[in-house]
Amino acid sequence: MDRPAAIRLEVQSGRQVAFLTGSWTLVSLPESPAQLEAQLRELASAGTLWNLEELARIDSAGAVLLWRCWQQRWPAEASIPEAHRHVLQRVECLPAAGSLPPLVAPHDSSLEWFGLKVLALLRHLRDGVSLIGALLLDIGWLFRHPREIPLREFSATLYKAGSLALPVTALVGFLIGVVLSYLSSLQLRLFGAETFIVNILGMSIIRELGPVLVAVLVAGRSGSAMTAQIGVMRVTEEIDALATMGVSRTLRLVLPKVAALAVAMPLLTVWCSAAGILGGLVSANLQLDLSWGFFMEALPRSVPLPNLWIGLSKGFVFGLLIGLIACHFGLRVKPNTESLSTKTTASVVTSITVVILVDAVFAILTRSVGLPAV
Repeated sequence: MDRPAAIRLEVQSGRQVAFLTGSWTLVSLPESPAQLEAQLRELASAGTLWNLEELARIDSAGAVLLWRCWQQRWPAEASIPEAHRHVLQRVECLPAAGSLPPLVAPHDSSLEWFGLKVLALLRHLRDGVSLIGALLLDIGWLFRHPREIPLREFSATLYKAGSLALPVTALVGFLIGVVLSYLSSLQLRLFGAETFIVNILGMSIIRELGPVLVAVLVAGRSGSAMTAQIGVMRVTEEIDALATMGVSRTLRLVLPKVAALAVAMPLLTVWCSAAGILGGLVSANLQLDLSWGFFMEALPRSVPLPNLWIGLSKGFVFGLLIGLIACHFGLRVKPNTESLSTKTTASVVTSITVVILVDAVFAILTRSVGLPAV
């Protein structure tokens, strides 16, 4: 067993000599070395000679203690064996306290910040393309092995993302229809154009508000849940276990979620649009005294059938995108809770942003489709 660190003082030729004995290691040093450090500082300030010949062992902890008490410089007179000198020289190379360079902001330049953001976007696009490619390969494999279609996972996701979302989508759609009808009727009444409330409600809800509202609700409700579910599986290493067993993660985790959202979103779009039309009808009946019969008769003439197909197409595309984005961010979660919360938030924000961008593209591409005849 190593002897504890100790100091023996002798007087030789009228000079005080400090002999360091024992082992000056982390294990052998006292738990509270304040007293030993005070003694070393006192000896160093008195110009004591140092002798480390009897020192059995020294590690970085003992070397740092000595070097600090020597005030980061070699003593004028000291007898130090070569092995101990090497340890002290390594400590000498360490930066002194207060001599570290100032921290530089990670994004000191706006150009550098922009470049890092572009590289991050390219990495996301690369991983997204890889995910889509894996899904296409899985779909091709399922055509040859139809018995392996994950129907249970698909039906479970369809129930959670579709059936359980019916109440909230109906409530939001109905309230949006009431508000839109009420505000529009106030303006239309000024010009005596109350009957055009049917055109405004039909075109805005069926073509635009219905799909976008459902997409935002599903992204915040189901998209975040999917990201969190896959992220937790990453943290608990369940996805690694699937890979060990030879099970495709995209086949069992990604494909059912994306397919379920692609099926559920058009149906939810019709449901939400119908609730919005009903809310607008109730408000128009109360505000403008429009009869229910007139409203239902004028609606097909004011909103041609292509607008319904545009709304359903938006719902289908939005469902695919929300599912892909949710699974993409879920698979990028690192094995810690902070990454899980960050990726879940990023998934929702990205999904809503992409939905709005794609909706703008739809509006440009279909600007001359579905307009009522003059």
